[in-house]
Amino acid sequence: MKQPVAPPFSGDQKTVVAMLAFLQFAVILDFMLMSPLGAVIMPDLKISPAQFGLVVSAYAFSAGLSGLLTAGFADRYDRKQLLLFFYTGFILGTVWCGLAQTFPSLLAARVFTGLFGGVIGSIVLAIATDLFPPAMRGRVMGLIQTAFAASQVLGIPAGIYLSNHWNWHVPFLAMAAFGLLGGLLVAWQMQPVTGHLGQPQEHSPLKHLLHTVTDRRYLLAFCITALLTTGGFMLMPFSSAYIVNNLGISLDHLPTVYLITGVCTIFIGPLIGRAADAFGKFRVFLFGTALSIVMVLIYTHLGQIPLWMLVLINSMMFVGIFSRMIPFQAISSTVPQATQRGAYNAISASIQQLAGGLAAVASGHIVSQAADGHLLHFDTVGYVVVATSVIATALLWRLQRALPAPSRPQPAA
Repeated sequence: MKQPVAPPFSGDQKTVVAMLAFLQFAVILDFMLMSPLGAVIMPDLKISPAQFGLVVSAYAFSAGLSGLLTAGFADRYDRKQLLLFFYTGFILGTVWCGLAQTFPSLLAARVFTGLFGGVIGSIVLAIATDLFPPAMRGRVMGLIQTAFAASQVLGIPAGIYLSNHWNWHVPFLAMAAFGLLGGLLVAWQMQPVTGHLGQPQEHSPLKHLLHTVTDRRYLLAFCITALLTTGGFMLMPFSSAYIVNNLGISLDHLPTVYLITGVCTIFIGPLIGRAADAFGKFRVFLFGTALSIVMVLIYTHLGQIPLWMLVLINSMMFVGIFSRMIPFQAISSTVPQATQRGAYNAISASIQQLAGGLAAVASGHIVSQAADGHLLHFDTVGYVVVATSVIATALLWRLQRALPAPSRPQPAA
């Protein structure tokens, strides 16, 4: 049954959501740019694939470490000022990436960028939770999550175009300039976010961190975050190779696959958020889990297929994935107390980064490549993704039952 109709966004709320989504877009794009530019960066800097892999993973691991280091302080300041501090460091790190001329310099730039950029997503979620009631958070998370799809549709093709017409440094410098405009808009338009400061705070940042990581409900939510992230990152690293070598799709058609999938996700993300607010967040999560399980099993057992069929299957799979992530983030936003939201989201973001890195490593140990280029045991990865999805669903059912009644995402009678 439907829940009570939530009020529409006001003009100020629309502006805030747009700014938060833009910052999320900038951070995700910076992370995703590295992979398609690898074919240009490696010969230019004369580095090996192993060294390039280190450059990519350096961001993830430094971002994970940064989240843990800042968790104890995340609830002690105006969230707007905290956001601008880390976003400034992120912009400087992106400029450093664009100016890097050697492998050590690029590696150091990625570590620096990860230390600042890895915290931004958690602050964005904390601000969204502070400013929007639970009945509106499905729509908010749906709009913020479209940043991922937008980075595929708009950012990656633009980055490749700039790199092909000039060099690989230009995309980073252009993104830094573009991102700077967003930061200035936030500094000018966003009001201070200080509601959490009016409540009692713990004196010690270390105690604040320890109390956050030892709360049983928080630990349950962190486990679900790790499981959902693991599923996505086990498929992602080998998708391009699988599409080309196993499914027989030309390398020239890969941009078409990602473009259509991204456009589909841009449109479906806000609709999923609305459905989560209207019909219940856990119900939408169950739908997304069922759809993603079916599509992952189909996707990982395909033979050679036409392009249109791959586009359809890939789009449906991403609809399932987003139908899990958006309602989960909305449910997760109701878990922490107001005075622990910053720490909770910082730790959650760290777990996402670390779980994603470990999942990619695990997937690399499962998948092997035949002499003709075919990927072997990719179906095994699909089974692992299904198992993590089922376990995550069981844990989320337990988590949402443990939430206080006002926060519990249940449909109204």
